[in-house]
Amino acid sequence: MATHHQILIIGGGNAGLSAAAQLLHKNRKLDIAIIEPSEKHYYQPAWTLVGAGEFDIRDTERAEKDFIPKGAQWIKDAVATFQPGKNEVTCSSGVVYSYDVMLVAPGIQLDWNKIEGFKETLGHNNVSSNYSFEMAPYTWELIRNFKGGTAVFTNPATPIKCGGAPHKIMYLACDYWRKQGILDKCDVHYISGAGAIFSVKEYAETLKNVVSRNKIQTHFNSNTVEIDGARQTVYYEVKDEQGNPMRKELKFDMCHAVPPQSAPDFIKNSPLADGNNPLGYVEINKSTMQHSRFPNIFACGDCTNAPCSKTGAAIRKQVPVVVKNMLSLLAKKEPVAQYDGYSACPIPTQYGKLMLAEFDYSNTPKMTFPFDQAVPRWTMWVLKKYVLPWLYWNRILTGKA
Repeated sequence: MATHHQILIIGGGNAGLSAAAQLLHKNRKLDIAIIEPSEKHYYQPAWTLVGAGEFDIRDTERAEKDFIPKGAQWIKDAVATFQPGKNEVTCSSGVVYSYDVMLVAPGIQLDWNKIEGFKETLGHNNVSSNYSFEMAPYTWELIRNFKGGTAVFTNPATPIKCGGAPHKIMYLACDYWRKQGILDKCDVHYISGAGAIFSVKEYAETLKNVVSRNKIQTHFNSNTVEIDGARQTVYYEVKDEQGNPMRKELKFDMCHAVPPQSAPDFIKNSPLADGNNPLGYVEINKSTMQHSRFPNIFACGDCTNAPCSKTGAAIRKQVPVVVKNMLSLLAKKEPVAQYDGYSACPIPTQYGKLMLAEFDYSNTPKMTFPFDQAVPRWTMWVLKKYVLPWLYWNRILTGKA
């Protein structure tokens, strides 16, 4: 097996596979290798619908080998360290691979242990999380069997993949409980490390109405630090007027929690990391996706320090930019393609209705359709549930969308 490649891609997720496919569509003669340890590939955007009883978890899982583009080599290993000065990476197996150009796209790391007691109680004591393939069905079990009481939904203070997911499931749960005639028996709380329900005001107004309609009590700028499953208590920190942390607690009958997230440790501890970012994301130019210090390295997807939302929609717009700029670099030309920070967040506000929030780096709405997307619609629900999963498996991963 060759250990030097023209293009080395770290990560066989959405970003890595779609980039490899698009590169090979442009030039079939490219020598591309993808380093990815996982045998399974997941369509994670559907896990919210799984947690709401609207999607089969088995339909979100496929074999990784089926999506490695023809013409690319799959190195089934994991990167341990980067040596950008030598244009090399060392894998867990000890094998060293070198490259002319590298794309870093291994996704994001779920830091379950950053919330004390969370990992230990997950899947027990009425605590679940749609951020786990194993747990998403348990979320639906909890929602379906809930007969009233206190339901707590948490959102960490760190950036996360699919930033709307922590409250998407909350809106669907409330709608389900309304349909069961028990919403008036439910005391619903949203504990969020963010300062508002959404960062784009046009979409935030819609969500404020949803929160009000469901009588959800919001706790913003509140960071969940511990979940005591046995006592069914969430502990979270807020800042007092002097900026000192104050610890609060809230008893629950069911809890859907989301772990803090950061760059994978092998990136965090590498020369590629942004030294000014405590979460260790890859330091890039947010427009060209080129590394700030190592010009033959690019990154895209959830692992970068680009100040955009970490979504599949963002990746779909980043990948063509990265592909063009990598090819420019190989041709000894200056990378000029630019990404504007576009992202999209499909937010179901109830069963059968969804608001498609699209925006850029400046938090300006970038609506694709010729109607007001801040208004939840059935057509957008159909897009989320049926169209997007098909597009993902059949067009996006194959480099055709």
